[in-house]
Amino acid sequence: MEIRSKMRLLLDTDIFCKLGVAGLLPAAAEALGVTVGECARLPALPHMLRRGSLVKRYGEAHCAALGAIVSFLPVVEDASDRWLTPLVSVPDVDAGEAQLLALVAEHPDLLLTGDKRSLRAAARVQGLPAAIAGRIVTLEAILVEVCRRNGIDAVRTAVAPLIALQPPDRTLAICFSPSNADPIRALLSYLRCLEDEVAPVILWQPTE
Repeated sequence: MEIRSKMRLLLDTDIFCKLGVAGLLPAAAEALGVTVGECARLPALPHMLRRGSLVKRYGEAHCAALGAIVSFLPVVEDASDRWLTPLVSVPDVDAGEAQLLALVAEHPDLLLTGDKRSLRAAARVQGLPAAIAGRIVTLEAILVEVCRRNGIDAVRTAVAPLIALQPPDRTLAICFSPSNADPIRALLSYLRCLEDEVAPVILWQPTE
């Protein structure tokens, strides 16, 4: 197995779509010390943006815009069997998330993911929590960091299209409700709950 020395930011499909629709992918990448060009995505993503559940969820216009971004992102390589084999045997870890988690365990990469079910399940794979410690970035964590860097009002405006979806993104609708003056506190509350659920996996933390 070849070990890369340069860090990349791996994107799962769910969080790519959310950050892409919100226009926050460049800000998220910058907050994690990379450029958008140093991100990588799953090979099936362009096809998924042309038909199926993503088009139904985000609409054709959003998916067309996301497709233009995807064309500039490199595709992740195949992971070795070292971590992929045990991960694909876990029922609640889908094939794409298994690939991404295995790559993070093998290389000095970060994974930006919204697949909480897979994280809960992957935490049970022996040895994996230590191999990926501190390099799994959730939507809540990166939004805290982007809020602190770019300002709450800017992020509130950016996520408005996600809240306008039917059904809306529930977490974002609660955290960025007009009546909530402190979205960061709400996001951190969700993050702390998730930390308990995925233990012993240690999640990436926003700066204080």
